[in-house]
Amino acid sequence: MPELPDIAAYITALEDRILGRTLERISIAKPFVLRTAEPPVHEATGRVVRGLRRLGKRIAIQMDDDYWIVLHLMIAGRLRWSADRPAGGSRGALAAFEFPNGRLTLTEAGSKRRASVHVVRGSAALSALDPGGLDVFEADLQAFRAILITQSRTLKRALTDPRALSGIGNAYSDEILHAARLSPIMLTRKLKDEEWERLYGATRSTLRIWMDRLQEEARVEFPARVTAFRSDMAVHGRYGRPCPTCGATIQRISYADNETNYCPGCQTGGRILADRALSRLLKADWPRTLEELKS
Repeated sequence: MPELPDIAAYITALEDRILGRTLERISIAKPFVLRTAEPPVHEATGRVVRGLRRLGKRIAIQMDDDYWIVLHLMIAGRLRWSADRPAGGSRGALAAFEFPNGRLTLTEAGSKRRASVHVVRGSAALSALDPGGLDVFEADLQAFRAILITQSRTLKRALTDPRALSGIGNAYSDEILHAARLSPIMLTRKLKDEEWERLYGATRSTLRIWMDRLQEEARVEFPARVTAFRSDMAVHGRYGRPCPTCGATIQRISYADNETNYCPGCQTGGRILADRALSRLLKADWPRTLEELKS
């Protein structure tokens, strides 16, 4: 799922292309993608784009007269830009937005249709789509800590809760926890003051590094390959490979459709965390330390 740095990159690219432009036409290729009936989608056409903003992992496009088009890419949704506005539809196209200088297309891979388009009018309707998570760049350490200890839960779950923090998902939470040298299963209410400082600093610095990098790329060309797996990430998507910091083998915890990647050397004091599926299968044979894993 595109997260805060990816959404920021999309917004940077869109500002260069559609800000101040008139939306000439909206084409809904798959009816399920449109999640609102009022106002009618056609009312957004003929209006000029006045601004773009991020709502958690959503992209909100502001039009004249306080109309808003809100795009939620979910897991497999992506945006494509074509300056020549081809007549044929893009593969997997759900909706298209035509401007004088090109076409913005919302696509989605796979069979699980989760991406969405909302057309709303007014600040109240827009706010209703905002999950309300804290913006880490607008919060001090005290506010950051307060929101994460509202419930006692693992750091991984707390960081990825959209009602707690805005825009962080599976990929960047792995990178943040590695940078903070903290276990993904550590409970929020057990962190010491120094660990809170590390987590707060790592959250802001990790997101800022990736935002700057991806936005710089987006100023050159429209993001064409938005992915949660990047070769220069430290741990996410690097299961079985060496940690770039300490050289230990990156491990994972698999659950449902997701997995958490971590470095036992940097984050868990050498402890191998139980994987729900494999630990049940192996039981007593499940390795619990790096030494056991190597033996």
